[in-house]
Amino acid sequence: AAALAAASTGQRVMLCDEQAELGGSLLSETGAAIDGAPAADWLTAALAQLEGRVTLLPRTTAFGWYPDNLIGLAERLTDHLGNPSADGPRERLWQVRAQTVILATGAIERPLVFPNNDRPGIMLAGAGRSFANRWAVAPGRAIAVATADDSAYAAALDLQRAGAGPVAILDRRPEPGEIAETARAAGLTVRTGVRIETTDGRKRIRAVQLADGQGALTCDALLMSGGWTPSVHLFSQSRGKLRFDPATGVFLPGDSPARLRSAGACNGIFGLQAILDSGYAAGRASTARQFAVLGSSDGAPSAPPEPAAPHPHAFVDFQNDVTTEDLSVATQEGFRSIEHVKRYTTTGMATDQGKTSGINALATVASLLGRSMPDVGLTTYRPPFTPVTFGTLAGPSRGALFDPIRHAPMHDWAAARGAVFEDVGTWKRARFFPLPGETMRDAVSRECRAVRDACGIFDASTLGKIEVVGPDAATFLDRMYVNDLASLPVGRCRYALLLGEDGFLRDDGIVARIAEDRFHVTTTTGGAAGVLHTMEDYRQTEFPELRVWLTSTTEHWATIALQGPQSRSFLQSLTDADLSALPHMGVCACRVAGLSARLFRVSFTGEAGFEIAVPASRAQALWDVLIEAGNPTPYGTEAMHVLRAEKGFIVVGQETDGTVVPADLGFGALGGNKRDFVGKRSLSRPDMLRSDRRQLVGLLTADPTVVLEEGAQIEPAQPLPLSQRSGPTSLGHVSSAYWSSALGRSIALALVSGGRDRIGETLTVSGRPVSVVAPVFFDPAGVRPNTHVAAPSIRTAAPDLAMHPDTTRLIVRASPAATSPIGLALGVLLGSVPNRAVRARDRAALWIGPDEWLVIAPGSDVGLADRAIAAVRGASVVDATDRFETIAVTGPDAAWRLNGFCALDLAPHVFPVGMCTRTLFGKAEIVLWRVATESFRLEVARSLAPYVRLCLE
Repeated sequence: AAALAAASTGQRVMLCDEQAELGGSLLSETGAAIDGAPAADWLTAALAQLEGRVTLLPRTTAFGWYPDNLIGLAERLTDHLGNPSADGPRERLWQVRAQTVILATGAIERPLVFPNNDRPGIMLAGAGRSFANRWAVAPGRAIAVATADDSAYAAALDLQRAGAGPVAILDRRPEPGEIAETARAAGLTVRTGVRIETTDGRKRIRAVQLADGQGALTCDALLMSGGWTPSVHLFSQSRGKLRFDPATGVFLPGDSPARLRSAGACNGIFGLQAILDSGYAAGRASTARQFAVLGSSDGAPSAPPEPAAPHPHAFVDFQNDVTTEDLSVATQEGFRSIEHVKRYTTTGMATDQGKTSGINALATVASLLGRSMPDVGLTTYRPPFTPVTFGTLAGPSRGALFDPIRHAPMHDWAAARGAVFEDVGTWKRARFFPLPGETMRDAVSRECRAVRDACGIFDASTLGKIEVVGPDAATFLDRMYVNDLASLPVGRCRYALLLGEDGFLRDDGIVARIAEDRFHVTTTTGGAAGVLHTMEDYRQTEFPELRVWLTSTTEHWATIALQGPQSRSFLQSLTDADLSALPHMGVCACRVAGLSARLFRVSFTGEAGFEIAVPASRAQALWDVLIEAGNPTPYGTEAMHVLRAEKGFIVVGQETDGTVVPADLGFGALGGNKRDFVGKRSLSRPDMLRSDRRQLVGLLTADPTVVLEEGAQIEPAQPLPLSQRSGPTSLGHVSSAYWSSALGRSIALALVSGGRDRIGETLTVSGRPVSVVAPVFFDPAGVRPNTHVAAPSIRTAAPDLAMHPDTTRLIVRASPAATSPIGLALGVLLGSVPNRAVRARDRAALWIGPDEWLVIAPGSDVGLADRAIAAVRGASVVDATDRFETIAVTGPDAAWRLNGFCALDLAPHVFPVGMCTRTLFGKAEIVLWRVATESFRLEVARSLAPYVRLCLE
């Protein structure tokens, strides 16, 4: 009725019902008439009217209500026999964001509580009625009906009409009223004021023993009804407040902050006439049409629950086997709140969530305590309403789709050459490149020697990269990082530490100044997203006055590291930059093999080295040229770790444990002259200045062939006997440990209490003596980064790899009011068009944030990015061409295909042509643009494009 009324107003309506057929309790009724026709005929006609106008979802449970009217629906896709469909999923998860929700969830029949009420053959009266009317199954051969409510009489009358008349109706009420006389007139035996003392039968019920010496009644089936409890679970999940109705002894919907209406029995309305009227009123939110209902009772209010005496076999909760005696013990133990009783006894927990047991338990506890039911309290109804399978919630997030795997640009090349990979966050990184017959130690030692003696090549593309642009970019970075970055000259780099407000190290990286108002900032691989989010948070909330914008370029730039004494002469023949004039920690824009590149002279190995940043789509081509030109040795992350550990360079998350401050790593002088930066105040706390803090040191084992275990605890050389210890004896732990081929022995880095004051001491690790030394094992004077050796056999002719992309993409950021920079970037004044995609000839600007646009132009427009950067002042323009890949999804089922992983409502009138947004597709962030009614365009991060394609398949 509610769906009919709502559909008549022109609204989009979805009707979900957990049963296989729509119709609710009418499916189990006989004899009722609506508008002069049998109720079944009215139901058929109503469903015919709904067909095509309303989205009908049988076998669908609304299992949870979440913020902003988000309803979780679990649809079971089965055939008429209940078997899973052969050509589709077994289940479907719907995430529905509704403007208004109408709850017509009905009421749940309560069982009676008496000894041995859990025997086979005992069921609810409504269940017996359904057996008889829907499936022509008799609940038993000799049926008794025990009730405290009028509704059980309808079940008894239906059983009689079906030829399975009950032997008697046992009504707890001394004066049940007119309904009892109607039953007697129909030939049924009605006994009033009767209570069940217990049931007979070790297994199946055989008889019912009546209280007060009223004898026994032989039966093999007992239908019981203790009244009806409104199903208010979803209402309660909407943060709605429940109110207690003393007349019926149940809780009913009260006030809710959500946009909802409750109709029918869930709102305490009983009787078919009143139920239909309330449904129609809820649907139209206006005066209800009056249904003419014949042949059914208008319905007296449901009977209030009756408390039961303590008994070890009188079950209140059939799922958790909680009895009235258990509830009595709980009150004797001092529990007074139903929430505490629930946790002590487990009544109403797990999947029941108080459906069948809640009110009976509450009434019994209130009686035992001599208090009213509202005084005892009410348990919390949590989602899911009924159990939901892991498969429904996980959906396709399984196997290859469980967690996206990201590949660096040279991944396929490394895999083809037998690289062994390791997981670094969501990235796969080449750990080492074994030659035939080599062990891991052999391969890593060979790679390390190549870097120390000649030249090694390394794929460092997974490092996080952030473009920081704006007139106040230097000021912003100076406030974020410990280091003095405001004074960093253009063309120079600086190693920088990022702290949290607590003063502990969060991340590190290289900050390079590309121009007065533009910085290239690198982060750790695993910290890329976190650092960007942290910086954006401070930009918006702490430093909103600064004109600065942040853009992720991790996917746009691929980074190739050339490390070793031959790296300069090797690279010089391939670039137009004068490498002899580029100082250590310098950066310049140049061309390498014809490709536009950013060249950094930096080293994470302690050797002379360069990092070449080029657009990701051309990285493999450049890599091939470098390999062919001088045959540098590819090395992996394991060799990189050994090389950096030999120099005492840290890895955040390995040499840090969340409690490390700069001084612990030997950087105590950093930031001393700065007025402020994030975390500065915390560094002055007394605990940060203690001399016994754990500090970074090196360890050398007495036996140089022994490589320590990372994470092993460090203890004094002569620990106290156990009887004299007052606390833990650990002085710290081993953070990194490797075999160093350059030193011909094992080395380790560690965090040790009072570390620098212990240099020269002997400690123990796992019973082995170790010497504490300075953390720099190799080239402590630091002369090798400036040591250059001529590389033999270098091809002098540099090939030209320059190639125009098919599409140019720019990320343009400016104040929402500053529309002119966007127009300059496009060559057309677009104006401010929120949440829309704006086209101008063969170009487009997609509005993807309050101050952010994605500008798309033909790749043939050479130099668009450079011209836009030069033309736009007071804003940020960043080349993001290689950050994205474009995926087009076209066809009549395009929206459905996307909705398998995207929770947006893609109906044309909600998400029209031209609309665009930044959203999630599975676990990947995308920019979604509706190009035409049946055509969508996805701009996807390059490394996540294979995952998105796999999702769409």
